[in-house]
Amino acid sequence: MEKGKYKTQHKEELQKYLSNLEGEHFTVADLVIHFREEGRPIGTTTIYRQLERLCEEGLVNKYLIDQNSPACFEYVGERKEASKEHLFFHCKCSRCGALIHLHCHELDFMMEHLLVHHGFHWNPKRTVFYGLCENCAREEEKRP
Repeated sequence: MEKGKYKTQHKEELQKYLSNLEGEHFTVADLVIHFREEGRPIGTTTIYRQLERLCEEGLVNKYLIDQNSPACFEYVGERKEASKEHLFFHCKCSRCGALIHLHCHELDFMMEHLLVHHGFHWNPKRTVFYGLCENCAREEEKRP
């Protein structure tokens, strides 16, 4: 098989699978595991490269949480313009490290307030709220 054709096949396989995940968040590791379990392994480097290309094309959003967490991605496909209306925010538990993908319209109002009243536009792809997840908060309450 030609080298270029092989890369195109990986991109097509990846994009086809991602179209089933539209609106969901995933990591490169999630994709590596999926394709391995399907018996069609795609290398980690290839997946990173293809995801970066899809990000450049506006078909995938990339979210950077912090230095200790892998980047997560969201396939937005043909709704790339509409994706601006469907922003996700991220919450990370300081205790267990759980990452929560939060879609809350209340935060849209906060974002607008910061822009209109303070001239500040925050980037939801880089904004992370830290605190305790529901389970860890419950455990904290049980402590004497």
